[in-house]
Amino acid sequence: MAQVPAAVVAAGGLVGGYAIARWTKKRPLGGVALAAAGSVAAYEWNRQAGGRAAAGLSAAYVAAFAGSHPLAKKVGAWPAVFTVAGGMAAASWAVTRRSA
Repeated sequence: MAQVPAAVVAAGGLVGGYAIARWTKKRPLGGVALAAAGSVAAYEWNRQAGGRAAAGLSAAYVAAFAGSHPLAKKVGAWPAVFTVAGGMAAASWAVTRRSA
């Protein structure tokens, strides 16, 4: 079975969580998707790079989610979500690439 990289899971969680919240008009449902993807990504980060890396990337994931809100006021919702998702994917790749 092919493995989905943690960077893709994390970025997909940010984009997917927002998309679900927006299209269903149920923010908690988007939060569930965001948290589920974050949990899967954190598991993979821990497996690939260890606990300290997983903790740091998990904190970055939460910061990306929180940071997308003020950024959205400046650039718009979708551009903000894609920006933080790209940043999160890059951070994840940078931390886990050596152990992949």
